[in-house]
Amino acid sequence: MTDFTSKIHNSIHEIDRSVWNTLNGESIFTSFEYLSALEDTKCVGVETGWQIAHLSLSKNGQIVGLMPLYLKYHSQGEYIFDQGWAKAYEDAGGRYYPKLLSASPFTPVVGNRLLAQDDSTKSALLLALRQICQTNHISGAHINFINNQDINIIKSNGFMIRQDLQYWWLNDNFTNFDDFLATTTASRRKTIKRERREIAERVQFQTIQGSEITEAHLDVLYGFISDTYERKWGRGVPYLTREFFTRIRETIADKMVIIFGKSDSEYVSGAINFYSSDTLYGRQWGCNIDLPFLHFETCYYQAIDFAIRNKIHKVEAGTQGEHKISRGYRPHKTYSGHFIANDSFKQAIGDFLLHETTEIDAIIPELNEKLPFKKG
Repeated sequence: MTDFTSKIHNSIHEIDRSVWNTLNGESIFTSFEYLSALEDTKCVGVETGWQIAHLSLSKNGQIVGLMPLYLKYHSQGEYIFDQGWAKAYEDAGGRYYPKLLSASPFTPVVGNRLLAQDDSTKSALLLALRQICQTNHISGAHINFINNQDINIIKSNGFMIRQDLQYWWLNDNFTNFDDFLATTTASRRKTIKRERREIAERVQFQTIQGSEITEAHLDVLYGFISDTYERKWGRGVPYLTREFFTRIRETIADKMVIIFGKSDSEYVSGAINFYSSDTLYGRQWGCNIDLPFLHFETCYYQAIDFAIRNKIHKVEAGTQGEHKISRGYRPHKTYSGHFIANDSFKQAIGDFLLHETTEIDAIIPELNEKLPFKKG
């Protein structure tokens, strides 16, 4: 660390936009535009338990490394579940919160966390992160949904690696949805066609992207999202504020696509997605009617259609959901890194991760057997 100077920033606006984005590269959900929108519209901050603490490293007066970083007072909105760790630590008399977290808030998408152009700077970021924990008596630091290429360097710098599963659809240069269906078994092909046909009899779908997206569209979409939060979790206020969607429409609309379902000229379902040159990311969705297969069509089949039309290689449909397997979404491992300051607790977490990793490794072949594709 003798060559670097580290600093904690309580706002992303303390860092030049061009510097942040140059180091970040193409990762949408750690871009300056996305993270500043979360901050400026009060999705993150002390009040929501996401105290901003972005870490920078400078060399010769120039920022050469960055890490999106938050001091967390709970484990909500992370999608890497450690509430059991917190309870165990606190039952033993420790103080788990606050903890440090490097992540894109409320966004279970693999992406850049070590924003640097060489491994020595990445190692220095990780060392600085550990030192912040130890100096300030913080229980640990966690890095969620890390890029595969950074796994080894994170592990070699004192972080334990945790595995999880998501389900992704892969585009094998299909020209249309029927091309994709041709790779599935006859029974699954018949089922998917029936599901799509039943929805098509009631609902017509519309894809709106980029500059076509209006505030009226966002009003409808946000109503759907809020209703989903109320029904699933008993809270009608989503993590993301209505103002957040306005801000990202102003700054990164070219990476947004909304899929709406309409019945009798009224919107009945909607899903917001983001996309890069090679990946479509399914995010929030909602609806105001209860129809079988409406969720599958709005979030999964329409996403596949969009990816095929736009020659996008991959669709990431978020966390959990083995029901995605029968729709052609394959299990993929995701990774997070965890530094635990207390040696005894670190050993306990290490034992837990060893068992959890074994279970995940064992279940993947079983999940692959459930995929709907023809053998061979």
